[in-house]
Amino acid sequence: MINVMRSAWALLLGMMLLQVGNGMQATLLGIRGEIEGFSTFEMSLVMSGYFVGFLFGSRMAPDMIRRVGHVRVFAALGSLISAVMITYPVFTDPIAWGLARILIGFCFSGVYVTAESWLNEAADNTNRGKALSLYMVVQMAGIITAQALMVVADPAGFILFIIPSVLVSLAFAPILLSVSPTPTFSTTKPLKLKEILKISPLGCVGMFLLGGVFSAQFGMAPVYGAAAGLSVAQISLFVSVFFAAALVLQLPIGWVSDRMDRRVLIFVCSFVMGVGAVLGGMLGSVFIVLLVSAFVIGGMSNPLYSLLIAHTNDFLEHDDMAAAAGGLVFISGLGAVTGPVITGWLMELVGAWGYFLLIGALSFAMAGYAAYRMTQRAAPSVEETERYAPVMPTAAPLSVEYAQEYAIEVAQEQQEEGQG
Repeated sequence: MINVMRSAWALLLGMMLLQVGNGMQATLLGIRGEIEGFSTFEMSLVMSGYFVGFLFGSRMAPDMIRRVGHVRVFAALGSLISAVMITYPVFTDPIAWGLARILIGFCFSGVYVTAESWLNEAADNTNRGKALSLYMVVQMAGIITAQALMVVADPAGFILFIIPSVLVSLAFAPILLSVSPTPTFSTTKPLKLKEILKISPLGCVGMFLLGGVFSAQFGMAPVYGAAAGLSVAQISLFVSVFFAAALVLQLPIGWVSDRMDRRVLIFVCSFVMGVGAVLGGMLGSVFIVLLVSAFVIGGMSNPLYSLLIAHTNDFLEHDDMAAAAGGLVFISGLGAVTGPVITGWLMELVGAWGYFLLIGALSFAMAGYAAYRMTQRAAPSVEETERYAPVMPTAAPLSVEYAQEYAIEVAQEQQEEGQG
């Protein structure tokens, strides 16, 4: 772990600052939109813009890097992020905010792809797993830290927009000044979606539904908080609990998944997530219950992302796993684009609790489909299943590919040791 920190501290520090900036602007927009009088549906369109941009960015960033190089892409996209963040209070219009969110999502996707390739280059086979784990922790720590900063100034003013812009600008200094050499860059061409659907229907359907859950969780939680009349401090704590739960439960659920039929665990996690949504929808007016609901939803949704990828890998050859992961991330992205829009429509229709209505509906749909799939074919034996590789839904496709490749390497080494 110390060797990983020594070789990649600047990159990890920079990525944490980036996530602080990203987490602040997402929460701040949800609160400021209420102050500016934007409708819930208008805010849902604004929030979905991030996932639209992220989806296109993950596809286009590799070509940009190949054409002009890591450093130029990294610096250019970082400058755009910093500039866009301080335009929000200047152009207080839903259309302007929506376009800005698309650009922000595109830029963050490109930045993640670049940083993740650097991180992979800085690690080797002996510490790559630790590097990926640290990267995951840094992402979540940055988002949680962002929520704490939300109480330092009035969201109706300019200061809270300036802080993330400054943090994003500072994030690039240690990375660009210390990361070297420029890594070689290659990505795996994703399998066709039709092929992945045939191989693992549950993996595909689950990732699409989970994309809607996660985008509602990440994009619409502050909008819900503002609509429900929570204070800024309460909204910040509410959002942070989602990601704190992800850190706490990711590895325990992964450990269990390597020792049982993953479809059963997918059913259990998605059902529990649905129960958490029902709890929030029915008793969310009691703040402590709202936090419990957020912990349950965040603690189940984030591990489910890695769990669905691991389940799909159970039916693939090693050579196809990284390619399938890229396709699954794309499917999740499609679900993420629709999640905030449907959430906003439901909140306009039935009130603030429509936020939990969508999460609950998607969760129970996933649980029901997992139960159905268990009747369609036998589960592979535990000895034949692939290793669970923890990845957060906030990561770019490249990080997911690296995690799968590392899991394959570890599994092969263990198999060789067993044969020896």
